[in-house]
Parts: sequence; C-alpha cells; structure tokens
Amino acid sequence: MKRLCIAIGAAAMAALSALPAAQAELRIGYLTTLTGGGAFLGNQIANGWKLGMEHEGWTKDGDLFGGVPTKMFYGDDQQDTDIGLNAARKMLGSDKVHILAGIIWSNVLMAVKGPVIDGKRILLSSNAGASPMAGAQCSPYFISTSWNNDQQGESSGALVEKEGIKSVFLLSPNYQAGKDMLAGFRRYYKGKVVDQLLYKLGSTDFQAEISKVRAAKPEGVFIFAPGAMGIAFMKQWNASGIGKDVKLYTLAVVDHVTLKAIGDSAVGTFHAIFWDPDGPFPGNQKFVKGYVAKHGHHPSYFAAQGYDGPRLLAAALRKLGKFDENDMLTLAKTMRRVEFESVRGPFKYNVNGIPIQDWYKLEVLAGKDGPTIKATDVIFKAHVDSYWKECPETQRH
Repeated sequence: MKRLCIAIGAAAMAALSALPAAQAELRIGYLTTLTGGGAFLGNQIANGWKLGMEHEGWTKDGDLFGGVPTKMFYGDDQQDTDIGLNAARKMLGSDKVHILAGIIWSNVLMAVKGPVIDGKRILLSSNAGASPMAGAQCSPYFISTSWNNDQQGESSGALVEKEGIKSVFLLSPNYQAGKDMLAGFRRYYKGKVVDQLLYKLGSTDFQAEISKVRAAKPEGVFIFAPGAMGIAFMKQWNASGIGKDVKLYTLAVVDHVTLKAIGDSAVGTFHAIFWDPDGPFPGNQKFVKGYVAKHGHHPSYFAAQGYDGPRLLAAALRKLGKFDENDMLTLAKTMRRVEFESVRGPFKYNVNGIPIQDWYKLEVLAGKDGPTIKATDVIFKAHVDSYWKECPETQRH
C-alpha cells in the first residue's frame, strides 16, 4: 500500500511538472501628453494605442496580449521634461513596468531614456525621434513606430526641392525636434534659405514671424509646429493674406484632427509624412475602419503611429511563444525582426530601431464636404535615416 501511494505521488508530481509554467505578467507604462496645448496629440496617440490593444484582444488588465497576461499604466508628462521624468521613474519603480511606451516630445524622450535603458527595459517611442537616439546614443532597448526626426525634415526638404521652390523661409520651435527637423530639411533642399527662425516652444502668437516672412519675400515657407502651435499659426497665416504669394509647406500642423479647426485655410498646403491615409494595406484599412467606428472621425498619423505599437509588440510575443521578464533584450531584438500587420504596409527596421519606410507628399484639397487630405506623390521609397552609421557596433541589433 505504501509503495502504491509513493507511485501515485510520483505520478502526480510528474504530471504537475509537465504543466506549462504560469506566465509572468507583462507591465506596460504609456507616457504621453494628456493636458495642456499638446493634449489633443497625446490623446490621438493614446487612442491609436488602445485600439491596437483591442485589435490584439486586450481590453482590461489581466487579459492576454500576445498570449501574455498584461497590465497597463498611463502617465501624463504635461509637455514638461521634469514631470515626464518623474512619471517614468514611478512607472519603472513602484509600477515595475517592463516597457515604457508613448512619448510625443523629443526633449521628454531624452530625459527618460537613461533610467529606462539603464534598467534594461524597452523604450518604445510612438512619436518622439530625437537624432541622438538614432546615432551616437542608440540602444538595442530602443525601438520606434514613428521615425527619426530628421527624416520628416528630409522628406519635406526633398519635396520642396522637387517642386522647384527656389527660396524658402524656415520656422520651427526651439527644442531638440525643431532643430532636427530643420537640419533634415537643409540636408535635401538645395535652394536658398533666406532666413531661419526658432520660436519659443508652445508659442501661439506668430505675428512677428509672419511679418518677417513678408519682408523676406521667399517663394515658400516651411514650418514645423505640432499641437496648438500649428492651429494658431494657420489661423494667423490665413488672416494675413500672405498665402496668396507664398507657398506653404507644413509639418505636424495639418492632419485629419486639426483640419476641422484650421478649416479652408489649409487648402493648397502641402506636407510630407510616412503614412498614406488611403493606403490599401489590410492593416491600414482595419485601423482606419476601427478608429472611425470608435471615435467618429478620421484618425491622424499620430494615431497610426500609436496603433502600430501594440500590433508590433503582440507579434513579437507570439513569435517568442513566451515572456521572460528577465530578458527584455531578446524581446526587443525580436520586435525589430518580426513581421506584423502595419498601417504602412511591409517595412524593415534599421540596426538602430528606426523604420526604413516610404514617405509621401500629402496635399490638402477642397471637397464638397470640406477640405480633404490626399497622398499625391511618393517622395522617398524605403528611406533610411541619416544617423545609423553613428550607432556604435556594440549597440546595433
């Protein structure tokens, strides 16, 4: 009888050991701007992220995401580096997140990168693309679902050059991304830059800048003005009447969310972006249809970037078939190599975690129901960022 009990016990232990180990909980912190002038951008990106989570089957804490039970934490950086850093530290500390995602502003990205990467956690940018993160300060723990800042400026510069604009006036806010955008623009634009102004980040009064543009008499103006800055600029630009004589090229100013606030003054403007809103790719069609059904309006490219994040992450988790919270590097490497259903169609990652992707010319056209945004040309095919060669070999993956 004793031997029988021992045999039964041994069999039971063997059966238990054969069962799969319980999955560790994946904890994701999402840091964005939810209050202030940049809040509508932050909400767009967060809306895209949440829709991507839903399309992967996750709706609440504890649900399986990519086969792994997952919990979300949200933080508001209020467009402030110190507040953003404190929020990130809380997520990394008391919340014990494995991934810090989101982040709109490049100065916030540069503020939080240290504690995230030093803690061997994944830093997943939904927007910010500070140039050091693509080059000298790159890390295998960093990956982006957007771009390197300069790529936006480069595509804009190439567009203005292609259209034969012989002189241009440059405007951008005075912070990391603003400087990156102008550097990228100058890299591909070969005409005359009659002047360049770096205005205060968060500014909503552009009367002085518009007066200087009028006096300089350029053929074109290029302005980078995300958030409330762009809406304010467009209203003042339209009121000035200068648009009759000067062609306007914008960046992070006109999109499907700001278009309603800007109105007809956006008609005839041009911008360059990585995303064709009417792209035929299954991932894009699923995203746009789902977003319109949920929010009642067409998404912006900010939401598209946010949406790609969870689609990419879930695909990597499924490919690995497990989640090891003590080996985030393997997950980060897998994210750079896995195929997933992106809004932009198939693309590859560079060794620094920056997408190699197409860039489009988008034009704002008049329509019977108001202005519309249409992709009318391809500026770059599979465009590679300009900093990847500065990424140290030891940090490339």
